[in-house]
Amino acid sequence: MENESDTKLDWYGPDAATFGDRVLGAREKAGMTQAQLARRLGIKLATLQAWEEDRSEPRANKLQMLTGMLNVSLPWLLSGEGIGPEAPTTAPLSDDIQTILIEMRAIKTDMNRTADRLSKLEKQLRLAIK
Repeated sequence: MENESDTKLDWYGPDAATFGDRVLGAREKAGMTQAQLARRLGIKLATLQAWEEDRSEPRANKLQMLTGMLNVSLPWLLSGEGIGPEAPTTAPLSDDIQTILIEMRAIKTDMNRTADRLSKLEKQLRLAIK
């Protein structure tokens, strides 16, 4: 029989969360709005929103600034492993719910990759037409 730690959902781990999820979670734990964090990083609000929605990723210098402002380690921000905020406190989730959440996350990641591929193909098509 599995013990509780084997079935416990790791909210910020690589199987349950994306980079954007971890940025959002750490920002909320730090008590900052998107506008506040964007201003402190010296970036546009739309840029931060794209990071949190996994539509883009920051460059190395902004990544380093993020870790300091959010008080998390770089490995945690990138992979969910290392020093990060505590996971949200909620009632334990059933195995079925955990499985569904993980599958939803995988679908979201696949959709983002497909959208990126589509954008690249559209750009190639526009260039080929010119």
